Amino acid sequence: MKRMLIALPLAALLVACGSKSGGGAGGGSSSDIHIVGSSTVYPFTKAVAEDFMRANPGINVTVESTGTGGGMKLFCAGVGGQAPDIEDASRQIKKSEYDSCVQNGAKTIIEVPVGIDGLTIIEANNAPAMNLTQADIYKALAANPFGKGQNTAQTWKDVNPSLPAVKIRVLGPPPTSGTRDSLADLYLTKGCDTDPAMKALAKSNEDQHKQICTKIREDGAYVEAGENDNLLVQKVAGDPGTLGVLGYSYLDENADKVRAVEIAGIAPTEETISNLSYPGARKLFIYLKGEHMTAKPKMRDFVAAYSKMWGKGGPLERRGLVPFAGADATAAKQQASAFKPLDPSGLK
Repeated sequence: MKRMLIALPLAALLVACGSKSGGGAGGGSSSDIHIVGSSTVYPFTKAVAEDFMRANPGINVTVESTGTGGGMKLFCAGVGGQAPDIEDASRQIKKSEYDSCVQNGAKTIIEVPVGIDGLTIIEANNAPAMNLTQADIYKALAANPFGKGQNTAQTWKDVNPSLPAVKIRVLGPPPTSGTRDSLADLYLTKGCDTDPAMKALAKSNEDQHKQICTKIREDGAYVEAGENDNLLVQKVAGDPGTLGVLGYSYLDENADKVRAVEIAGIAPTEETISNLSYPGARKLFIYLKGEHMTAKPKMRDFVAAYSKMWGKGGPLERRGLVPFAGADATAAKQQASAFKPLDPSGLK
């Protein structure tokens, strides 16, 4: 592995950064670790960072919640003192993002899966109980459902006669969020593809299929609520009938205010997320720059600390992270010490 990393001393990394460095609070000290990215992964990484700093006096770990997409822009902007060392992600890195990293000098990207999350739809505890399908969610939020014209549905009953006549209002993540990408992949596209014509379109015209299946309406039915998931919970709890989109950990710790909407009759629980039977189950990741690991050896220790906290019965499970099981758990543990560089051939 050492042969694959660019063995630059810290000073050389700082010079190499130059105009390609990203913004943010990154620093050049070998005792500093700068992390950006997903608001979903943020509370888990923050917990690890706090524990790590207590165990390693003098080490400063900065964790910023920027959204996966926004974090990737910073992470891939370059190498050196101002560029982040680690990216939190609620989805896998995109091929275009990987290419940007490489173009800007970050040529050794290391992917470490940290656990599983369930992308949940939430409602206030005192709201009428909803039970939606992926198709219901797509028909309610798509700008142009099934390519048949502008979405005019005003209530959930307009979408599905068996649903209540409650006004469609969904608070969710902005385009910079990995959670927004997961909403598109796990709910909108799956709902769109319940139409055989759309499934066929995916093979004949991928770009058109993506446009029809993932473009969200902009008439107020969907409201971009930013990256503050705790604020989103407060808004949903205070407005019965409004739904929200966020990670399972926030649902778990706010059970006194909000509850999950069942998807096709399946509620998000640790069991349904772990066995991937819940439609919104998704893997969570952290990404590291191999170029920075030579200058900042404590990055390895940080990942080792992360791996000790993400297991069954560990501190992160108590915070809402669903641990891997079986082969996935073994693979994640091995990668946390092997640091095998990512193979970009399978990226989308």
